[in-house]
This record gives sequence, structure tokens and C-alpha cells, in this order.
Amino acid sequence: MTHKVLVLVETVDDYLPLLEQAGFELIRAQTPVLRAEAIARHGGAIDAVLTRGPLGLRADEIAALPHLKIICVIGAGYEEVDLAAAAARGITVTNGAGANATAVADHALALLFAIVRDIPRADATTRQGQWNRVISPSLSGKRLGVLGLGATGLAIARRAALGFDMQVSYHNRRPRTDVPYTWCESPLALAGEVDFLIVATPGGAGTRHLVDAAVLDALGPQGFLVNIARASVVDTDAMVAALREGRIAGAGLDVFDAEPEVPQALKALDNVVLTPHVAGQSPEAARDTVALVLRNLQAFFAGEPVLTPVTA
Repeated sequence: MTHKVLVLVETVDDYLPLLEQAGFELIRAQTPVLRAEAIARHGGAIDAVLTRGPLGLRADEIAALPHLKIICVIGAGYEEVDLAAAAARGITVTNGAGANATAVADHALALLFAIVRDIPRADATTRQGQWNRVISPSLSGKRLGVLGLGATGLAIARRAALGFDMQVSYHNRRPRTDVPYTWCESPLALAGEVDFLIVATPGGAGTRHLVDAAVLDALGPQGFLVNIARASVVDTDAMVAALREGRIAGAGLDVFDAEPEVPQALKALDNVVLTPHVAGQSPEAARDTVALVLRNLQAFFAGEPVLTPVTA
């Protein structure tokens, strides 16, 4: 029996043939219009949906897919998938935890280096014929805080500790017993102990505005913030105010509240580095992400436990 997979994601096209070669039939619907059309036309035949956190799958869409059995989310976040609606129907949900952790960790440190060393502005002024040899802080030996020590946070911590001799602290809901890093009991406590704070938590209601004005003030005027998680984890208005007023030194951001729109207030600042939600994107990450989706689909339809289940 051929299983039909509704594909809503638009970032892993080169590796979708892995699913087709394994016998899955793909229905590509990678724009809002195509998505609505595909659900209306093929809803009764779709067994599985491939999506990502910000694209999600709504309760009304789940209701329109009577034979839906599994939702596969690429990446770790699944904030816009209606887990309650899926659970009510007994639909399995999986995510891509760890599949793109290497790429995201690389990008997090790239953003950190870029903003701390003022690389974009140095490049721009040099191209303009200027020779502004501004003195910027070093990163080696500094104190790094990681908010969320899952697969991505752990990859960031290892790079920082082993590659740049940083002292690493972190905050999770519970301390981990398998890492050599220092646990802090809250985001506020973490921010007060570090020079750099990297946000690596999932999105969703449970992490909304974990980084608020108080946390930013604790990070302080010499501190730098990097967010490669979800924009909702950081209070954007509080961050913009802190950047404008010099209450933090700078920020590197890969995620925004209303993507693809980026607030003009952020664009106007010269102490931020902005990238268009590309941290998790690389050929290797895309391949590994689709390979994990394939393994989850094959396990599910073989009646075996999925590898990366998500629970409501």
C-alpha cells in the first residue's frame, strides 16, 4: 500500500526523493494557497503530513484529514502543531530533534562572533574605503550561558568549551547529570553570570518571553544575546529598548516574531546582526532531517515505535 504524505515544508526539496524512493507518494503544497487546495482535494487520502514548527498543522486541517495517522515535524520545534487535536484523534507526532543541531550550533557561534567582533560593520566600512580599526572584545575565555541544553544547546556548549575555552553555564527546567557545565536555576540567574547568552529552547507558550527586560538587564551593557531558537522566547520590544539604550551590547538574531517580516526597529540598529532563519539549513542538515523523517515513517507504518515522538 502506498502512503500519501502532504509536504508543507519548503526547505528540504533536494532530499525529498529519499521518501519517494522508499515508496511514499508526496503531495507538495508549500504555499498557503497550495496547502488549502491540497487538503480540499486530497484530504481523504492523506496518511501523513510533513511540516515544520512555524508552519504547524491546525485543528481544522487535522479535522479535514480523516485518515491522517502521523505528523512529522522537521526541526526540534513544533509550536504551531495542534497537539491536543492530534492526541484526540490518536495521531502520532514526531519531530526532528537533533537532526540539524550541528548546523544550528555552527550558526549560533557564527552570529556570536559576528556581533561581538563587529564583522558586518567592519566589512561594510572597509568596502567603502574606510579603515576603522575598532577594538572589539575577544571570545576565548569568556562566560557563555546557554538557555536550553537539548541537542542544539549541548552542541553549542561543546563548541564553546572545547574550541574557545569558555566557561559554560546553562538553564533547563531540571539540571542535567551528564554534562560538566554549571546549572542556573532561572534565566535571570543565568544572565547574571555570563558575558554571552545564547537562546536554544523550543518555542511555544511554555517558553514565551523567558528572556524579558529583567533578564536583559541582568545580562548587562557588556553582554551579548544570540537567538537561534524561536523569537517568542525573547520579548522583542524589551530587547529593542535594551539595544537602543545600551543596556545590552548587541544581539545576533536568526528568528523573528512575524517571519518573514523583520521589524524596522531592528533593521535600524547597528548593534545587531540579522539572518533569515537559516541556522538549521545546510545540505547535511537537510539530508539528515529527511532521513530521520523517513525512519520515523517507516517505523510507524511497520507498527514499530517512532524514534522521536512528541507528546501533548
